[in-house]
Amino acid sequence: MRPVTPAAGTLTATVKRSRATRHRVERGEPAPLGASASRHGVNFAIYSRIADKVEVCLFAEDGRETERIELPGLTDDVWHGFVHSLKPGQRYGLRVHGPYEPEQGHRCNPALLLMDPYCKALAGRVQGAADQFGYVLGQPEEDLLPSTEDNGSTAPKGRVIRSRFDWGDDRPPRIADEDTVFYEVHLKGFTQTLQEVPVPLRGTYAGLAHPAAIAHLKQLGVTSIELLPVQAFIDDQRLVELGLSNYWGYNTIAFFAPEPRYATDTARALDGGVDEFKAMVKALHAAGLEVILDVVYNHTGEGNHLGPTLSLKGIDHSAYYRQAEDGRFCVDFTGTGNTVDSSSPPALRLVLDSLRYWVEEMHVDGFRFDLASALGRDAAGDYTWRAPFFTAIGQDPVLSRVKLIAEPWDLGPYGYQLGGFPTGWMEWNGRYRDAVRDYWANADGSLPGFAASLCGSADLFEARRRRPTASVNLVTVHDGFTLADLVSYNEKHNEANGEDSRDGESHNRSWNCGAEGETDDAEVLALRGRQQRNLLTTLFLSHGTPLLLGGDELGRTQQGNNNGYCQDGPLSWFDWDRAQQYSGLQAFTSALIALRRQLPVVRLREWPHHAAGTPPCVTVEWHSVWGLGMTPAEWDDPSVRCIAAVMESRMASQDSVLMLFNASGEEATFTLPADDSGRRWALRVDTRDEQVMDAGDGPSVQEGEQYSLLPHSLAVFTAPARPSDQAEA
Repeated sequence: MRPVTPAAGTLTATVKRSRATRHRVERGEPAPLGASASRHGVNFAIYSRIADKVEVCLFAEDGRETERIELPGLTDDVWHGFVHSLKPGQRYGLRVHGPYEPEQGHRCNPALLLMDPYCKALAGRVQGAADQFGYVLGQPEEDLLPSTEDNGSTAPKGRVIRSRFDWGDDRPPRIADEDTVFYEVHLKGFTQTLQEVPVPLRGTYAGLAHPAAIAHLKQLGVTSIELLPVQAFIDDQRLVELGLSNYWGYNTIAFFAPEPRYATDTARALDGGVDEFKAMVKALHAAGLEVILDVVYNHTGEGNHLGPTLSLKGIDHSAYYRQAEDGRFCVDFTGTGNTVDSSSPPALRLVLDSLRYWVEEMHVDGFRFDLASALGRDAAGDYTWRAPFFTAIGQDPVLSRVKLIAEPWDLGPYGYQLGGFPTGWMEWNGRYRDAVRDYWANADGSLPGFAASLCGSADLFEARRRRPTASVNLVTVHDGFTLADLVSYNEKHNEANGEDSRDGESHNRSWNCGAEGETDDAEVLALRGRQQRNLLTTLFLSHGTPLLLGGDELGRTQQGNNNGYCQDGPLSWFDWDRAQQYSGLQAFTSALIALRRQLPVVRLREWPHHAAGTPPCVTVEWHSVWGLGMTPAEWDDPSVRCIAAVMESRMASQDSVLMLFNASGEEATFTLPADDSGRRWALRVDTRDEQVMDAGDGPSVQEGEQYSLLPHSLAVFTAPARPSDQAEA
């Protein structure tokens, strides 16, 4: 146990107690960390290996500090105490006394009220402000001169909670990986203008749980709702000063607390939205829908050495963040100023405790990890699938059973790790996105990458014993153009962000189909419609796990803005009035998802391994426009745009699939591949229109016969597997 004596540079009682301690305090317990309420009071436990004293500060609803309680216990660097008679609902914060030595990576400053990193609820949304900095602003010494301004009245605060939510018979849907269809959506934007949802519920957890919202999801046929960040985050001071806000939420500041701005007024006042969030999960589960959280554990909203001091930075900066060789500065693998050090036991414990809380207490079904490569780095900063974070999750009986999805890159050395995550993980496949966009944008040399992507990127995943479902296939996501904008803009148009369009990706692999932005040209609009259907059909009939960006089925546009992170308004919200104009696209998307469910040959759980001397259970055969096998010269020809793929099944009960692709600007007549089986192929999709047909409802084409495709279009056919190849089901 460390001696509790002030160190050099220590800041102690910078501000006076506002009132003597009124509650009886005992040593309490060092676990669990955070504020744990019981019938008799609340136990507080805070980790800090550098603190000399930790105080819990209690606040009234009007922001007045009513009591300051020094935690009397210290066990293995955990400060703890039990406060008798304290009730749920109490607002609180922390003051940590200890060294303020930025050159050594220590930034304790008791003048600043800090959020408990384990707080389960916040008393309000967090917005950046000048009094949140631990140093005197505007001085030549920058962060070396500590501030003595007490910000207790305005600083964000936690709220003690003790949930009694009744989960009843709630059960996780546990959707099989091969049956999963992700739907990435912003919780507020989805229902903010949905008229069937009552106004007080729009844009809230309760709004997403409303029957009208769930009805759309069920009608569409998606299985797993992937929510942009809903862990409490900060509106950066720069955005606040510009009159904007952090709409996407990728600047988390409290890993356990739901974002209070998404709670209804009543729920926010009670518990910061905790029980309302649970009710949302319960309602989605009852509808058979999984809830996946997009989580940001790679960094926090405290920024670099010049950023605000809100929580971890003032508690034990060097225990939670990666430090540069000069301890004053942070290692930045994330582009945000800091990187959480997941190789450090306190930081790793914080992340794992948070994940388990969201699974066990909040009943979520999985996580998509933002900049996940940053979490997979060891103490030296090198990426490895044997990193402490992966090892800890792999052996955890709770976390190893939920869906784990990586954004497989960060900004550090060797940060692009697509295909390099451990078994059991899924990964956002950025190569799939680029290859599919390039092919349909008519780029030279794009055919081989397109073909590999259609087959689940086996070259990336199969050799590492990863399943086809490990590839999360995506064409559009929150970061970039929407689907409608991808086929309507050649250039980004981000003027509304206030950064002179310097922000956002400049190489979008998009094609405006002949006119930039809005147009009434009928030919351009028809081509854009085909291109959207081409991209959606490719997505849902590729091997791997599809992800649909919420609103793409409704023609959602951001008017060419490909970085709407700060646009909390109509530019980013779903426009349900506009959606009525795209009812055909919505029906087409829903029918495509249903078609995918009917075709096991595209929903591979395992690669088509087979015993020696026997054919695989599924094969993919590639043919030229003439119906012949593709030659090496044709694969290498950068001008080739037309190709046919046959996904052949050997299962007697399953259909095989034939897809014809024409990304050229001219009509193409295909000769259907012939194998002397005499099969007739039933047309299911031709992207010249918005119809997905049932087998037998549309025309059929005999093998060896011809079928013509419009420029920039594709067709999908199904037929029973070849009789000579069928195996017993």
